[in-house]
Amino acid sequence: MIKPILATSLASVFGVSLLALGAGFAGSAAQAQSADLVLCDRLAADPADPDKPADVKGVAEIAPGDVATAIKFCRTAASSSRRALYGLGRAYAANRQTNEAIAAFRKAADKGSSSAMVELGVLYATGSGVGKDDAAARKLFERAAEAGNPRGVSNLAALSGSGAPADPARARALLAKAADTNAEAQYQLGMMLAEGQGGAKDDAGARNLFEKAAAQGHAAAMERMGAFAQSGRGGPRDATAAKDYYQRAAALGNDDAKAALKRADCPYVLKDKQGGVVTNLCF
Repeated sequence: MIKPILATSLASVFGVSLLALGAGFAGSAAQAQSADLVLCDRLAADPADPDKPADVKGVAEIAPGDVATAIKFCRTAASSSRRALYGLGRAYAANRQTNEAIAAFRKAADKGSSSAMVELGVLYATGSGVGKDDAAARKLFERAAEAGNPRGVSNLAALSGSGAPADPARARALLAKAADTNAEAQYQLGMMLAEGQGGAKDDAGARNLFEKAAAQGHAAAMERMGAFAQSGRGGPRDATAAKDYYQRAAALGNDDAKAALKRADCPYVLKDKQGGVVTNLCF
């Protein structure tokens, strides 16, 4: 692209036609950048990224055959787009370039990408590629949660591993903001209501949240709905519905639901002298 000072001096000689040509070059550069971002989005956008435009579908996982191309276009677009920086981090991670992924996520988070904050928080919480640091993870999840990122909220709530966050009342309030549409937030908030964490215990409210999350395909919420329907907790007892929820959750790989189905079909338990379960008897 012609530098402004050069364009000005030449325009005085050749007239306004050169200015129009310069504008054409500028427009072409903008279109090229836009094309890079479009291709980056197509190959590497995260479906759950709040920065993602509504008309961009995103991909849950970057296809192996698309990784190199995603890196190419996202790297070019990253100079002017934090969304592309985050996509670049995803592409590097898919290519097992951990250090490069972390660097891209850091830059994107510094520019305000809440999804990049979540990814960095997960790395710190698990010690993947960085030293395990729950305090750093919590800070990143809090930043993402304050920005309205549902995964930031739900990860903040579950950070301690036992489901008991450092500040349960605050986590419960943040989850409530995200629970209108996000299944994971609904499930996490339902667990807090069921256990009375961060506020009053509310079985009916928990059941309602589990039902909403289950309707969106959340396996753990389906298992909880099965348990609540089986026992009549927070609503009517319904053995048929309970079994249906268990079966759906089990089909998605939920071990608790599989165990519940086994207990239902084989209710008699043989135990050893120490009280350990030996087997279930089926009749």
